[in-house]
Amino acid sequence: MKDYYKILGVPRNASQEEIKKAYRRLAHKYHPDKGGDEKKFKEINEAYQVLSDKEKRAQYDRFGRVFEGATPGEGGFGFDFSEWKKKPGFDFEFEDLGDIFEEFFGGGFWPPKKDLKRGKDIEVEIELSLAETLKDQHKEIILRKYIVCPRCQGSGAEPGTRLNECFSCRGTGQVQEIKRTFFGTVTRYVVCPECGGEGFRPEKPCNVCKGEGRIIGEEKIDVTIPAGVDSGQMIKIKGKGDAGRKKGKPGDLYLRISVRKHPIFERRGDDLYVEIPISFSQAALGDEVEVPTLEGKTLLLKVPPGTQSGKLFRISKKGIPHFSGFGRGNLYVKLKIKTPRRLTKKQRELLEKLRQEGI
Repeated sequence: MKDYYKILGVPRNASQEEIKKAYRRLAHKYHPDKGGDEKKFKEINEAYQVLSDKEKRAQYDRFGRVFEGATPGEGGFGFDFSEWKKKPGFDFEFEDLGDIFEEFFGGGFWPPKKDLKRGKDIEVEIELSLAETLKDQHKEIILRKYIVCPRCQGSGAEPGTRLNECFSCRGTGQVQEIKRTFFGTVTRYVVCPECGGEGFRPEKPCNVCKGEGRIIGEEKIDVTIPAGVDSGQMIKIKGKGDAGRKKGKPGDLYLRISVRKHPIFERRGDDLYVEIPISFSQAALGDEVEVPTLEGKTLLLKVPPGTQSGKLFRISKKGIPHFSGFGRGNLYVKLKIKTPRRLTKKQRELLEKLRQEGI
């Protein structure tokens, strides 16, 4: 039976800090890359993996070993109920089955996929006028965010110094965690506690970013907002979010579009609606009226005789460009007969005659 305390050279009542210091000293001494004994290094690492974990250390102190079962891929769980039943103090409640199956089937066996070094995404609101949605808009925005450290270029190490492989995980960023269950021992991967999942540690941290590989700073970003955007739309600018830690992938920048309301035009999808007042005589006799457009120009709309108030006319392809880049919405003109509030004497006389005529 291996004496893990003897391997690390610490007493059985050693604190976690004493165990960690002993491990670092011995790992540095016997690391294969430094000409050390690889077999001895593996033995030191094995001892540390057990004694640095409270549960495994308690199990080792009580039974003299950590119960090893088959690891994922070996075709079994290494379960032997009779052996477990013989262990002193063995106590198992079947209510714990839920937790056990979660350990087996909850996805904790394999290395975590989450990129711990990736920068966060950033969301910025861009406000546009309705007229600005008619064509592509080029904007310059200034963001205060994490940027790549200019001194170490994102490595986190002081220029001229090296990045050393982590002693615990041998550069993988992950270590195995062994946990005892009713079915045997479950082995799963967790983030290395020594390097935080990096896989390496700088020989000397950068003086500017303190080993992060990034600092808070400002960045000017030129963005293009396509024609046809509408309020609530999100535009993704890949790689323009926060810089990642230690050369990790940057996050993305999301532009949330907000389009201001127009005093005349109402937008419905990619169509525009406008209301034009006309007189009773224009509606009754017909006429041509001027219709404004979002571009600022005016169009002539022919009003047929006998047009009713509320009549809707369509002017094709004078609305908002489709976001896809092909085609354009329509402009709808609603005519509303305007009733005069004040009349001249002559107007009143003429209207009285029209009323006598049934109009």
